[in-house]
Amino acid sequence: MNRSMDLGDTARVIKPTDPIEYRLGTVTDVDYPNPQTTYVRRYTLRFPSGEERTYPAAGVRRATRAGDRAVLETAFTHACVAVRDACRIAHDYDADLSSGTASLLRRLVDLASLRLGLILDPADPAWPRTDNQDGGDQ
Repeated sequence: MNRSMDLGDTARVIKPTDPIEYRLGTVTDVDYPNPQTTYVRRYTLRFPSGEERTYPAAGVRRATRAGDRAVLETAFTHACVAVRDACRIAHDYDADLSSGTASLLRRLVDLASLRLGLILDPADPAWPRTDNQDGGDQ
């Protein structure tokens, strides 16, 4: 059974429509249809920009900062796959575009490695691995 969120919990919008909604929000208000129920109708989230927005309960999900790492790994992996594919196409299309795309791919791989410890292999970036599986500092 899913427990409703309380004030101060952190959440994400399930289907973000603008850059603000991609950020982690804090629950600042919980709207119940009546005082005798535990069913939540709406949540109000405050985003890091200070903006507050109200969403139907089904439109948000509980999330934590710790969950951000998994989301970032997935996003970097998908980005690496897309840029790798573009690099392969650009190779036959235009030499300058090809070198620029390859440079972008290299920078993406380096950034993921440096900041997340995520090893993306441009030949097969769909299978990331980390050198530090326990999550501690090396």
